[in-house]
Amino acid sequence: MKSVSRTEAWTGIADCRTCAVRASALFAGLGEADFELIHRPIDQLVYPPGTPIYSAGDPAAALFTIRKGLVKLIQYLPDGTQRIVRLMRRADLIGLEAMVGETYQHTVVPLHPTELCRLPVEVVKRLSQSNPQLFHELMARWHRALADADRSITELSTGPARHRVIRLLLWLIETSDDDRCDLFSREDLGAILGLTTETASRIMAELKRQGYISEPRPNQILCDVPNLKRLLD
Repeated sequence: MKSVSRTEAWTGIADCRTCAVRASALFAGLGEADFELIHRPIDQLVYPPGTPIYSAGDPAAALFTIRKGLVKLIQYLPDGTQRIVRLMRRADLIGLEAMVGETYQHTVVPLHPTELCRLPVEVVKRLSQSNPQLFHELMARWHRALADADRSITELSTGPARHRVIRLLLWLIETSDDDRCDLFSREDLGAILGLTTETASRIMAELKRQGYISEPRPNQILCDVPNLKRLLD
């Protein structure tokens, strides 16, 4: 963990000018006077895949901006089984429920090596009260989180299994510099899409055999985007 002082956050020492805290626009509208209100440091955290960032029911003391990586949000059902309800990626804000509740609603676990900035909830609340632009940005992010949840239900959890896999691949490359994306285990792939591990593996093998995707290295997927989109028509 690396702590960033408010002076470093304002001047850009510690890479704050290019990290997701500023680039994501949550803090982009803050001036130097606003940063003086941050009495606690912003912590930069690094998590390896599989290490929980927080668990459902934990005290909701902070929000987290994803600087790099991909995480899954897990919800536990009454029978003890779990379901991956959403994926979140670079520049997304996780833990928004901390603004209105006392505990987190999901367990959040990285699928890729993930870098985060941890924002104490009392700092964000104080700044949102004094800075209307930040309050508006928080509301916009809440709306986007709801839209992403709707998209997960309509695009990734319904329809033919083959279409679900293709939609996920296209979603993963939306923020990529090229047509490559880093995938994860077939078990997680199936859990995200509501498919068995065997079905998810079979569809990936078919897409690879038919030339729609290739795998230059394990779990790095190169997609033929135009033809994948045609398969959805």
